[in-house]
Amino acid sequence: MNFKRIFPVVASLGVAVLMSQAVEARELKAIGISMGSLGNPYFVTLADGATARAKELNPAVKVTSVSADYDLSKQFSQIDNFISSKVDLILINAVDPSAMASAIKKARDAGIVVVAVDVDAKGVNATVQTDNVEAGKLACQFIVDKLSGKGNVIIQNGPQVTAVTDRVKGCKAALASAPDIKVLSDDQDGKGSREGGLNVMQGYLTRFQKIDGLFAINDPQAIGSDLAAKQLKRSGIIITSVDGAPDIENALKTDTMIQASASQDPWAMAQTAVNVGNDILNDKQPAEAVTLLAPKLITRENVGSYSGWSSKH
Repeated sequence: MNFKRIFPVVASLGVAVLMSQAVEARELKAIGISMGSLGNPYFVTLADGATARAKELNPAVKVTSVSADYDLSKQFSQIDNFISSKVDLILINAVDPSAMASAIKKARDAGIVVVAVDVDAKGVNATVQTDNVEAGKLACQFIVDKLSGKGNVIIQNGPQVTAVTDRVKGCKAALASAPDIKVLSDDQDGKGSREGGLNVMQGYLTRFQKIDGLFAINDPQAIGSDLAAKQLKRSGIIITSVDGAPDIENALKTDTMIQASASQDPWAMAQTAVNVGNDILNDKQPAEAVTLLAPKLITRENVGSYSGWSSKH
């Protein structure tokens, strides 16, 4: 009998058994999700989409979704809690793209896969987000076109996460193509919320007698801005934003100054992020470190055919 021929076969079978056990051991059993603010329907949909996909992969998976409320120390302790409870995967909507790096490193050192969603973060395994530069460009090019390249425009800023800074960058690129557009303000933080948008817009309306266009970094801020203009009896302002949320669908169909929103799909984004995370758990790296989803401009003209954020329904 040729023992030399048998031993390699036995050895390779042993390796195969070990490898299959390793793959099985990396089943997605627990996932931690930390979102910017669960007061925003966009982030609620992100969390719901991730939960639904995780449960498809493993019906017994334990999902913990928490709201960081744009508070750095809160998000740090949330990541610590995820590490303590030994989750397999963390989806993080980072409050600060750089400051969270040490918490992300700690999680990865503990063997946890970390995927950034909606905004980038330093040190993650992978990122899944909308092409936010393109979203900002689409929304602001709409203003340029409507104003025929001339007028007073405001960029209503927000929390300084990469999604927001990228949208502002895209917006500025579109506005720069029209030298007769004057940017009155670009540094006020509407805090990503309806109330924040309303407060900041009240300040603009008091300071500036003529405002022709306003780009708000997300839909809640746009809705708050429209409300402020109505309260102060100002009209004729072209308002655009980013998200394509259910509230903006209604706004585009009713009597508001909101005229366009570059849509994202938080449900699909979250599902993609869970897929990417699960693949990495099983030693399958994504083709690109950053997966970009393309935005679409939703306007009064095409909102009737807009299918909205996708979901299981």
